[in-house]
Amino acid sequence: MNSTAHNVQEPSGPAQEQTVLEMQGVSKLIKGKAIVDNLSFKIHKGEIVGLLGPNGAGKTTTIRMMTGLIRMSGGDVLIHGHSIRKEFKQAISQIGAIIENPEFYPHMTGYDNLLQYLRMSDGAGVSRIKEVVELVGLQEAMNKKVRAYSLGMRQRLGIAQALLHSPKLLILDEPTNGLDPAGIREMRDYMRRIAEVEGIAILISSHMLAEIEQICHRAVVIQNGKLVTVTQLTEVPEARSEVALTIRVDKLEAARTVAGALQGVKVTGADEAHFELHVQLPDGAVPELVAALSEAKVGIYRITENRQSLEEDFLKWTGGNRIA
Repeated sequence: MNSTAHNVQEPSGPAQEQTVLEMQGVSKLIKGKAIVDNLSFKIHKGEIVGLLGPNGAGKTTTIRMMTGLIRMSGGDVLIHGHSIRKEFKQAISQIGAIIENPEFYPHMTGYDNLLQYLRMSDGAGVSRIKEVVELVGLQEAMNKKVRAYSLGMRQRLGIAQALLHSPKLLILDEPTNGLDPAGIREMRDYMRRIAEVEGIAILISSHMLAEIEQICHRAVVIQNGKLVTVTQLTEVPEARSEVALTIRVDKLEAARTVAGALQGVKVTGADEAHFELHVQLPDGAVPELVAALSEAKVGIYRITENRQSLEEDFLKWTGGNRIA
């Protein structure tokens, strides 16, 4: 597998001004074998990034090196400009993380659990509890004992706890694992709110590709410890210079003639049984094609954009290896 990064997309706009996480050629050798091999990528303020890779790709090892849980063999990790190697205390103070399932005192209320954690945090006042609780939507549950919390509520309390010291980077390992569809949607909404309201960068390691595709701005894909690609997931106008469309019409041959006569429009195929024409063209030329078909008295029943899902892209990038 060619491990050279491609499709690398840096975010546009204000987020690009501030790099929160920078992986600088990070490697981890265990018994002479490279578990993580010269890994480099960046995450910016207010950006949500998914960390993807098949089983054994090095995702967990990468996260453990980011958080200082294990030593790196080479390279460095910068958190808000501070080196994990040389300025560990300053760097780690900028991180909030849930690596495994969040643990709490079940006999205590949600509020008391957060208060207990707050006592161990530097610089955060009691008013911060109210702020993070509102961010994750747990206002009504703060006086309930944690033993009565659902899994989704525990996950949100864990995120609230991770946010108490106002970190620049939030690292979440499988944040929607075990949640029902409603809980997954809630978690997605809260993560977006955290990124937008607090400007916090979020790194999510997950095997749920559909969720990563819906919530993340970009995805970092690794395999055998190496960077495969960094790809944009949210819409960037300049990234969509061309689109592939399937157009269902009432006069297939007439539609083929009209489309073929337009500059920049490529007819890539047709399904005669279903009266469908396949074309590729610049995004800005779509209205011109529709107008030309209408002028030629070709009836248009449906226009569908042909786009590969993240799952299809992932299988292509990793040579068919499954996510895990």
